[in-house]
Amino acid sequence: MDTTNAETQTPVITLSEAALKEVKRLINVQGFTEGGLRLGVKGGGCSGLSYTINFDEKIGQHDQVHEFDGVKVIVDAKSAIYLQGTQLDFQKDLMGGNFKFVNPNADKTCGCGESFSA
Repeated sequence: MDTTNAETQTPVITLSEAALKEVKRLINVQGFTEGGLRLGVKGGGCSGLSYTINFDEKIGQHDQVHEFDGVKVIVDAKSAIYLQGTQLDFQKDLMGGNFKFVNPNADKTCGCGESFSA
């Protein structure tokens, strides 16, 4: 797949320094070598839509791929509509840590912060 066009576009989503550091740590721990971090949106959750985050070895024809300091971030075309301008952050707390989507398109979010409506 030719990702040249996708990589020259403005990224749909950005990663904070903390998120980038944690993603790199997870890549090293899991020995992940192909593909990248897939971020997306699916129907469901308390507010109607929920975020998805996982590692994926496959890059589809309609995926947008952006690279941040050697880390490929993959977003499918449908999710890109809801994630435009979003930043993925990572916050540590006493229980460990978690990724947080800071999404300017979300009209409302639920208490758990993992779902939203647009």
